Amino acid sequence: MERWHPFPHNASEFDYPGERLAEAWPDLHRGDGMVFPDPEWVARQLEEYPEAAPAAFDGNLAQLAADIRQAWRCFHGGDFQGAVARAERCGYLAHAAANKAAGIYATYLEPDEGRRREIFLNAVERAERAAQVLPDDPNTHYFLAFNLGRYSQSISVMQALRQGVGARIQQALEATLTLAPEHSEAHTAFGMYHAEVIDKVGKMIGAMTYGASIEAALEHFERALELTPDSPIARIECANGLYLLFGERRLDEVTELYVRASEMSPKDAMEKLDVEAALAELE
Repeated sequence: MERWHPFPHNASEFDYPGERLAEAWPDLHRGDGMVFPDPEWVARQLEEYPEAAPAAFDGNLAQLAADIRQAWRCFHGGDFQGAVARAERCGYLAHAAANKAAGIYATYLEPDEGRRREIFLNAVERAERAAQVLPDDPNTHYFLAFNLGRYSQSISVMQALRQGVGARIQQALEATLTLAPEHSEAHTAFGMYHAEVIDKVGKMIGAMTYGASIEAALEHFERALELTPDSPIARIECANGLYLLFGERRLDEVTELYVRASEMSPKDAMEKLDVEAALAELE
């Protein structure tokens, strides 16, 4: 695999060794609702979905759980390529670590457009496989939608329409919120889905063809902010969505959302990149 670009900031403050990861987990994963991967969780998952185990699994639940946690430590510390590599050795139980790491890396740190699209599409394929094995895991569907959404932003409107990307994103987000109605990141993504569809094809076609509406976008953004008021990305995407929907008419509100996001203390490498993105918008 081609070497990915390193996290460009000091990652020492995002190190979660030993029990620190469990202590910080509720705050780190308030947005995606991931359950802490201890041996009991691994046992429950494999009892229901034995195909989710890695090919070389020897029955050591504690070791598999530790490997999954290490993939997440890599993600939170900004070693996104390491997170993907470690996660892929854990079968499907670490799909979220791999697909979140890939999506965040490609969004923020990969400068080459072709390489960025390739990473998104690899994550989409990985998420589709995970959704077949773990159909009741909301994050299999969410990270499919997340990477499809990022991929769609890297291609033309006509390409996205021809490939049916919008419908796939909508279906994946609906599946996520059916399984986990309080999945904050899915609410944020669904708000952006409605806003981007309306921006690209207009209110009438957006409503008739894709079921998109301004009201739905605002409802999803509001719910995401209620669920994760300390999330930089929830505010950034709400700001982006408001600008797509209303332009300069709500610029003061958009700016305030960026300001609030830029002032937040990041809990991990992803949020550090989010905060830096908010600062860049204010320059």
